[in-house]
Amino acid sequence: MRRHIRAVTTTVLAPATIVALGGAPAGAAATPVDGTSPVASLAHVRSVIGADTAAAAALTGKGVGVALIDTGVASVPGLPAAQIANGPDLSFESQAANLRYLDSYGHGTHMAGIIVGNDTTSGAKGIAPGVKLTSLKISTGTGASDVSQMIAALDWVVQHRSDDPANPIRVVNLSYSTGTSSAAGTDPLQFAVEKAWQAGIVVVAAAGNDGNTTGMLTNPAVDDWVIAVGATATKGTASTTDDTLAPFTNLSSTTGGQVDVLAPGTSIASLRVPGSNVDNLNPTARVGTTLFKGSGTSQATAVVSAAAALLLQAKPTATPNQIKDWLTSGGTPVTSGTAATLGLKQINVNGAIARSATTTAAPAWKLSSGTGGLQGSRGASSLTLDGVKLSGERTIWGSFSTSQWAKSTTPAWNGGLWMGYRLAGDGWTGTSWAATTWGSATWTAAPWAGSAATGWSDPAWTGRTWSGRTWSAGTWSGRTWSSDNWANATWA
Repeated sequence: MRRHIRAVTTTVLAPATIVALGGAPAGAAATPVDGTSPVASLAHVRSVIGADTAAAAALTGKGVGVALIDTGVASVPGLPAAQIANGPDLSFESQAANLRYLDSYGHGTHMAGIIVGNDTTSGAKGIAPGVKLTSLKISTGTGASDVSQMIAALDWVVQHRSDDPANPIRVVNLSYSTGTSSAAGTDPLQFAVEKAWQAGIVVVAAAGNDGNTTGMLTNPAVDDWVIAVGATATKGTASTTDDTLAPFTNLSSTTGGQVDVLAPGTSIASLRVPGSNVDNLNPTARVGTTLFKGSGTSQATAVVSAAAALLLQAKPTATPNQIKDWLTSGGTPVTSGTAATLGLKQINVNGAIARSATTTAAPAWKLSSGTGGLQGSRGASSLTLDGVKLSGERTIWGSFSTSQWAKSTTPAWNGGLWMGYRLAGDGWTGTSWAATTWGSATWTAAPWAGSAATGWSDPAWTGRTWSGRTWSAGTWSGRTWSSDNWANATWA
């Protein structure tokens, strides 16, 4: 019998990762955000972060790979197929041939546009248009995802970072998060990002969008071994003197786990996926025919990931520790409000390049053992399958021992097997709309509800097909969000 995801309280989307200003998604409450902020073009963002002048102006990110762990990418105008690769689709939609790899939500494509887009219709060009982007889809159009999918994706990135020698993966963009309740010294998601960092990959993570008074960053942004990103409002001016901390950005109330850098993240105009979840729910956020405006630490995270790629093109031997130091120390101070009090800076690519002449001290941050429970990493964010919550030490594919995983000296992935579970095919099998695509597979493991299954599906997309640039059937008018992560989300 084919099983269905019926209710979701998701792990995802940096508590409102594509949060933007104005009308809230169905089921979400509005927040006191500045709804008058002008649309910020990517050219404007590039100017604000100093990527269009001096040495930075010649940089495109060429030769640098960026992994985007998100909702997939769609074949919309503005995403150059030759610069996009599909890694394994680890989402529930991977089990539907007409949805595999595709962005039915609209978030991942928006992030991809900020990083590597080149939309000739609108003139919008990403911050690092020369990057090779690898998309790893872990979420469905309803937001259904579990922390185990994120961990499996991170493991895959580490093991396959050099598959394209001309464009090795040096940056991973995580506009996803969980509300963890586990200890920092044992958290498995933090262990996964730390392994990526130690492998030479700069991990860029969204701080979250629950507001300045939240008291803590989301996971894994709370980990020292990442670049934790908050958002600014640029007021539409070229000057940075009037930029302020976006009120939706999570801040820590303690001395540890604070935001590392800020970047523009308010009403950012990037690529639109016509007919996707967010597009149907937020028609007033459309900008022309090909763009969509969104605000949040997700957008700011994509900006920082692109900036990191520019730095790595300029300084190919740089380590993640150096990139973090250059971006944090070489930024432009925000001179008013809470950001000024905390000493936070907005990234500046030329400032970071100048900082690269300074020695970076080795950090003394603590490492996670990874042996804590998966349930702690989920926090209050859980999937529900046929009325049963996914909880305890189970992935969506079956039982899981974090201790065995963290302490193993054998790579977690073996072809398309992750920790013994068949999640994907065994290698790069050919092409889709993107340049290359990792093979697919049918999941055969029993679901956590207990009965056997021959596959998975999401009833919201049953019978739907992808036809060019739009979904050929159905609407999202009946979808609602029940996750705490979306309780404070608003849209532009």
